[in-house]
Order: sequence, then structure tokens, then C-alpha cells
Amino acid sequence: MLLPPVASSIGPAIDRLFYLILAVTGFFFILVEGALVWFVIHYRQRPGRTAAYVHGNTVAEIIWTAIPAVILIWLTFASQRVWATIHGHIPANAAEVEILAEQFAWNIRYPGPDGRFETADDVTTINQLHLALNHPTVIWLKSKDVIHSFFVPAFRIKQDAVPGRGGQIWVKPTRPGQYEIACAELCGLGHYRMRGFITVEPWDQLQQWLKETKANE
Repeated sequence: MLLPPVASSIGPAIDRLFYLILAVTGFFFILVEGALVWFVIHYRQRPGRTAAYVHGNTVAEIIWTAIPAVILIWLTFASQRVWATIHGHIPANAAEVEILAEQFAWNIRYPGPDGRFETADDVTTINQLHLALNHPTVIWLKSKDVIHSFFVPAFRIKQDAVPGRGGQIWVKPTRPGQYEIACAELCGLGHYRMRGFITVEPWDQLQQWLKETKANE
């Protein structure tokens, strides 16, 4: 199974975790289904053969309970490290952008030179998010109406926007280009058209775009 090319710094860690979980679950799926087929064939009804009734096996039950429990605990700690990187360790030099989700658009706001939101020098766009290449950006998510989910497959990030609650996620783009923003939560009849686009470009080009966008407001 091939995933889209990675375009963020956290992407490789998420891919490794994904393939690890896929390998573990795939191995046990094949093992269990293989055993099922073997039991069906080996213990099928035959002339002159009577059924044998077995009332459990304590040792076997402990083994097939303990092994999945250990694996799940291991995967939990592996996942927690990646989760903490995405949500708990925001780089000190990160830029900021605010996204207000609504049916059916992404309202994007950049702070102006004063570095604060909701002031006269803010830059606002709809469905067009520009990010600096190789520079971390914190995305503050809010929802105006229902639950939405900010999903960028190429960045391997997905974060819900819940009414009445703020959310955050940070990303460091590593490949220039344009990437799609999708809403991954069914949010109404127009859900299918709630799309946006991310343009990843060098820092100086981003600053020039912000100036031009502000001048054209």
C-alpha cells in the first residue's frame, strides 16, 4: 500500500507508525485466518467420527490474551511519542495562522506585522493557505457551526475543529508545491465541496504574497 509523497517533517514518523501497525495486524490476520481454514478442513464432519467437546484451556486463554495486550501497550507508547511531537512540542520560532471552519469553507487569517489576530493589519483569505517551506507554522483551528476536520494527506495531519473549543496543530512543510485540504468529517449536504489548497513556498515569497493579498483586500 503506497501513501502520497510525504511533504512535512512529521510525515515519515507517521508513515513508520502506520506501516508498523499494518505489519502487526496483517501478520495476525493471516495467522488467525489460516488457523480458521485449517480447523475447518481438519475438523470437518467425516463418516464414523464423533464430535469432541472441550471446556476451555486456561493456559491457551492466558497466552492469547497476554500477547495482544503486550502488543497494544507497545503500540500505544509508540503512538504517544508521535502524538506528543505533533501536539506538545511547538517550535519556539513557529509562525501562526488561524483557520475558522464553517459550512462549507476554510476562513484563513494571518496576523499582520503586530503579530496579533483580530487587528486591522490581519490578512484574510478563503480556502487558500500559504505556508513557508522548511519553517514551522502553528495552525489554530476553530469551528463556526458544526464539527469539521482539517485533513492534509500529504502532511499526514488531521485535526478536528469543534464548535466552542479551540484546537491546534503544527506543521513544518518540507516540499514546495500545492496540496489539498479536505474536510474529513461529514458536515452537511455541501461536505463534498469543502476543499481548500495549501501552497508551500520559500519564506520571502510567502511574505510577498501576504503583502499583495493585503493590498488587494
